[in-house]
Amino acid sequence: MKMAKAQETVLEIDLKALGHNYSFLRSKIKPETKFMAVVKAYAYGSDSVAIARHLQELGVDYFAVAYANEGIHLREAGVTAPILVLHPQKAHFQSLIENNLEPSIYSKSILSDFILTAQKLGVKEYPIHLKFNTGLNRLGFSIDDLPEISKLIDKQDAAKVIAVLSHLAATEDSNETEFTNFQLKRFEAICKQAGVTFKDKFLKHVLNTSGIINYPEAQYDMVRSGIGLYGYGNHPDVDSHLIPVATLKTIIAQKHNIPVGESVGYNRKYSSNSETITATLPLGHADGIGREYGHGKTFVSVHGQLAPIIGNVCMDMIMIDVTGIECSEGDEVIIFGKELPASEFSQTANTISYELITGLSQRIKRLIIN
Repeated sequence: MKMAKAQETVLEIDLKALGHNYSFLRSKIKPETKFMAVVKAYAYGSDSVAIARHLQELGVDYFAVAYANEGIHLREAGVTAPILVLHPQKAHFQSLIENNLEPSIYSKSILSDFILTAQKLGVKEYPIHLKFNTGLNRLGFSIDDLPEISKLIDKQDAAKVIAVLSHLAATEDSNETEFTNFQLKRFEAICKQAGVTFKDKFLKHVLNTSGIINYPEAQYDMVRSGIGLYGYGNHPDVDSHLIPVATLKTIIAQKHNIPVGESVGYNRKYSSNSETITATLPLGHADGIGREYGHGKTFVSVHGQLAPIIGNVCMDMIMIDVTGIECSEGDEVIIFGKELPASEFSQTANTISYELITGLSQRIKRLIIN
């Protein structure tokens, strides 16, 4: 399918690129290893329904979301594959169960409360994943909690442990190999102890995108991938094998000839030292392109040529310098995407692709292609 030129601000989501990225990541694991696709935060700022439906067609084994309402949204859209809720909260336990979502249980109080809810609803052997803290120090049980967990599990039949997981902190950082291996050893010890503690076999999963690439020996029964599916691998060598799924496009709303000494935008943060031609684009910090991207630090693409964002980014508009670039009002501008990756765009604001793409406003039209 040939990509249409933008007539407004759109986020173009390329399902063919998604399939390519999934195939690449799949090729790095054993055929029998399950693949969990992380589609939280609107599938990293794109379109969770379109992404999940396509990945389900491609054979993904599991999905992961952050909160129950994200999983419910997928269920209502017809997604039938298992869905793990990474951060379930007590207020949503009933709706989580009613929509056949699997909770990641990370504390004794959450476990007790979930069992009570499951018992009230009359369910039996409801599948739960137990999350253990191996060094990220964010959520999770410790290995010392296993005896008490066992007591809670053994005296009821409403919930059943089907998986044990942890979360690695720095798999993309070659300077943190020792720490990652330390985390993996902790996880292995937890799995061995859990194998003795629980009578039924359970899945083990710990690797994220960078873990799949750098620590394939620890793939266990399942891996989890988020950012890699969307085209970013946290390293240039990996990025070269991936294709950004989302391309943010807009148009030139108006051009201005700026005389020497004139200023542009709020607080007069840009003043021209020479005759300058600017173009105003219809998106701004309300759309997720924050003020930190202004002041000439960050570039967009106009007909394949780089044009800097100048002055302060406004709520609904940004101004770029198109001096020397042949362009007209209505012409397409690429903010980031295949030719200008979000990883490069975000670096100019000392942040990461994750923050940029997940922060895109829902008022931006999503356009699914391929």
